[in-house]
Amino acid sequence: MEVVIVPDAKAGGELIAEAMAKLLRRKPDALLGVATGSTPLPVYEALAAKVRSGAADVGRARIAQLDEYVGLPADHPESYRSVLRREVLEPLGMGMDQFTGPDGTAEDVQGACEAYDKALSDAGGVDLQLLGIGTDGHIGFNEPCSSLASRTRIKTLTEQTRLDNARFFDGDIDQVPHHVITQGIGTILEARHLVLLATGEGKADAVAATVEGPIAAVCPASALQLHPHATVVVDEAAASKLKLADYFRHTYVNKPEWQGI
Repeated sequence: MEVVIVPDAKAGGELIAEAMAKLLRRKPDALLGVATGSTPLPVYEALAAKVRSGAADVGRARIAQLDEYVGLPADHPESYRSVLRREVLEPLGMGMDQFTGPDGTAEDVQGACEAYDKALSDAGGVDLQLLGIGTDGHIGFNEPCSSLASRTRIKTLTEQTRLDNARFFDGDIDQVPHHVITQGIGTILEARHLVLLATGEGKADAVAATVEGPIAAVCPASALQLHPHATVVVDEAAASKLKLADYFRHTYVNKPEWQGI
């Protein structure tokens, strides 16, 4: 995988947004996989700025959801469908007709998981999937020891993940659902380009395990080592535990500009 070390989150957001803009120029109807949380916000802000300036056109683009809480109504402010509408679709001027995601309110949750996996395939697959990473190395809601071949499915959240997400529910962990639908690691690996963004010292151990550790289910993000086009974008703090940080800086500085990320 390629590791790009940037000065800060804003620079990482700009770099990834430019990669998305270039993709959209090549393929205007590209399917962009998006993630929730605070980490990817600089990407969405930078891409929205490009749309406003005319540097990117999302008129035919499509957005795919990575994961969703089970049991939260679609219009609940913290359902990921609602979050992505506020943070991605509306700033980009995109409508819900350009969006696809799993049904977290379905009576048949397993059926909803299988239907979403099929919908992604029927849509031609994800062209670029943006990922965050948890402090324990999870991607999407694939908690440690998730199968590296897993498909979209229901998962039970760890107590730590629920604690981490309680800040979005007025600090009340009891409001955080126990279950989610998430694209599986096998599903995620089918995207044509994976881009993982990590910022802050708290992600340094997970980044090191992902990039330089063994491929192991205990660190789900390490599965990115199996992908032919995976890019890890990290700020200096998140890169602080990388033994090969100097090598990664050297290779990126000397990379042909036309290659992008």
